[in-house]
Amino acid sequence: MPIEFNDTLVIAISSTALFDLADSHRVYLDKGVDSYAQYQIDHEDELLKPGAAFGLVKKLLDLNIGAEGKPRVEVILLSRNSADTGLRVFNSIENHELQITRAAFTSGNSPYLYASAFGAHLFLSTNPYDVKQAIDNGIAAATIVAPNQAKSDLTHIKFAFDGDAVLFSDEAEKVYQQSGLEEFTKHEKASAQKPLEGGPFKDFLAALHKIQKEYSSEECPIRTALVTARSAPAHERVIRTLRYWDIRIDEALFLGGMDKTEFLKAFGADVFFDDQEGHIDRAKEHIASGHVPNGVVNKNG
Repeated sequence: MPIEFNDTLVIAISSTALFDLADSHRVYLDKGVDSYAQYQIDHEDELLKPGAAFGLVKKLLDLNIGAEGKPRVEVILLSRNSADTGLRVFNSIENHELQITRAAFTSGNSPYLYASAFGAHLFLSTNPYDVKQAIDNGIAAATIVAPNQAKSDLTHIKFAFDGDAVLFSDEAEKVYQQSGLEEFTKHEKASAQKPLEGGPFKDFLAALHKIQKEYSSEECPIRTALVTARSAPAHERVIRTLRYWDIRIDEALFLGGMDKTEFLKAFGADVFFDDQEGHIDRAKEHIASGHVPNGVVNKNG
């Protein structure tokens, strides 16, 4: 029977998000695809250094240690390399002892369609075009940016999410952008009993929650945080929405427009997902960050 990933968290990742391929990419930009291909072949036995999402991937794969039956996490490599030039990537996967065995090499084409075919809950890439295509086709995706100062909690995997246009739809954000804070607050207060529609990361959060339920709250290796510019009274609709979804968020920070950076640093996030590039630019000083090109603020981007 065919292998299926039922009840497994599936992460699709590009080779440039997993490893630092800046040198070979520079060859591609300066000398073209043929020189790039030869460069990769000539260096295929050289170990690639970790990229922006390497630490996160390693911690997620470590969740499979001691798992009985199916793995908790499956990581799929999606690469614009050809199979020939991709050999260097697989050699580095083996040398770094990452349990990644499945891949799609597309020889320059956008690999986002394979994220859906593999049933991925999340696609991470450094290519904004590929990420936008994935988002537009209903796949949770983000353009991952490495932190300037890498620091990580060794005992937990910590995910931080913006709310509107990431976990939730951009319904409320549209009101804010079109009519301002006062109308946004009125709208959310009047709609407090009506759950928000899910955003692109709802299913990913649900998949994380499913893993969390395998552990006691004291022993769970995954922690999640909602980090939003909302404040009271607009907080109520968010809380009721998560309750309606029956999804747990470990920490919720309602910042009322304050800058998120120091709070993300205090939480110790391994990665932060937000739809606004300004928040990503500030957060990347301390943590890996993922821009989610979704919602009204990205319509003209």
